[in-house]
Amino acid sequence: MSDNLSNHFSQKLLDFDRNHIWHPYTSLINPLPTYPIVCAEGVRLIMDNGKQLIDGMSSWWTAIHGYNVPELNQVANEQLQKMSHVMFGGITHKPAILLCQKLVEITPKGLEKVFLADSGSVSVEVALKMAIQFQHSLGQPQKNKFMTIRRGYHGDTTGAMSVCDPEGGMHHLFRDFLPKHFFIEKPQKRFGETYEEEELFFLEEFFRLHSHQCAGFILEPIVQGAGGMWFYSSQFLKKIKSLCEVHNMLLIADEIATGFGRTGKLFACEHAGISPDILCLGKALTGGYMTLAATICTQRVAETICQGEAGVFMHGPTFMANPLACAIASKSIELLLKSDWQSNILTIEKELKQGLNEAKTLENVKDVRVLGAIGVIELHQPVNVAHAQKFFVEKGVWIRPFRNLIYIMPPYIISQKDLRLLTSTMVDYCQKINTRKVSEK
Repeated sequence: MSDNLSNHFSQKLLDFDRNHIWHPYTSLINPLPTYPIVCAEGVRLIMDNGKQLIDGMSSWWTAIHGYNVPELNQVANEQLQKMSHVMFGGITHKPAILLCQKLVEITPKGLEKVFLADSGSVSVEVALKMAIQFQHSLGQPQKNKFMTIRRGYHGDTTGAMSVCDPEGGMHHLFRDFLPKHFFIEKPQKRFGETYEEEELFFLEEFFRLHSHQCAGFILEPIVQGAGGMWFYSSQFLKKIKSLCEVHNMLLIADEIATGFGRTGKLFACEHAGISPDILCLGKALTGGYMTLAATICTQRVAETICQGEAGVFMHGPTFMANPLACAIASKSIELLLKSDWQSNILTIEKELKQGLNEAKTLENVKDVRVLGAIGVIELHQPVNVAHAQKFFVEKGVWIRPFRNLIYIMPPYIISQKDLRLLTSTMVDYCQKINTRKVSEK
């Protein structure tokens, strides 16, 4: 790391960044501060001044093994000596084959056909197109809409935006541009709670009214991520699955955020004991090393699509099945499966519950939620992101709040000591702003 630490950012570079580079969800008129990082190791991000930050975000939920992982570095270097990329049209290669074998083996039963894309949002686009082509091949082109849940989030590309919450979500400005779909209220029962059967009658009515227009139902199983970090009852998911079967709709499970162990199961669908018709994966697929995604469907879905008018599935990204990304993804999955990841997630969950419990007593805290390696403090008011991040960086942690949520999804390798610093800093910040608000009354 010492060689990298000499790579300081000049003020000229930082000024260019501020004036010319658009960061995610950031204004170019009055941009949020950015913090220069020169390298990363384990669970730590190292700034150009040498300060180390414990990463509570896993780089937006991707770096499950932490950073600078020797095994992943090695396989990346080995693959680079062979080929970093080759087109997938008319060509195949071992990294893609081996990865797809692993994915078919470990994903929920019945998912057998793998389409590799280059980002999570694209995997959602692929899933939506699969469902549309499926219905078209069955002679039901009128089934070209989707059902989904309010407060959901599926990505920033056009099709993905259209199935995000059109009013309370991040994409409401585009409502008049996007296709219109059917949204049902988010599940009210928390994870671990159960519904009385009559409490789910509203779902049956929703399907009765709209299923004749809908190709499928897309949702984030168990955990609604960027739409609000809400953890809901597995019973709700089971009911959606059964209604999709009754009404000849496909269930699309967006596990881009939840896949590969984050919730305590390898895939969140396992909490409900169901298999979707189409599964979207991304984020942690390569352990945070490269962008790669997969959309996996059943034999029935694939055969029906290929028996239709087009005879093929109508999608083909340029960087589909990138060999470098596929090789790293295979190794990342291997590292996960041979580790004691379930025990690690249970330990993280226990620490999160203990560490965040104190926040429940604060007046400005609306809710505290924990599931697997996800810890959330929901406030009554939106977070001042610039103020919060300055506080967190000064304390030596990296946490990126959004809206009224302060949350962490740390790497699975994090130590109890580092995790306790993350949770105590979250609580300290809530206490700090709570004290300020009380004094202002």
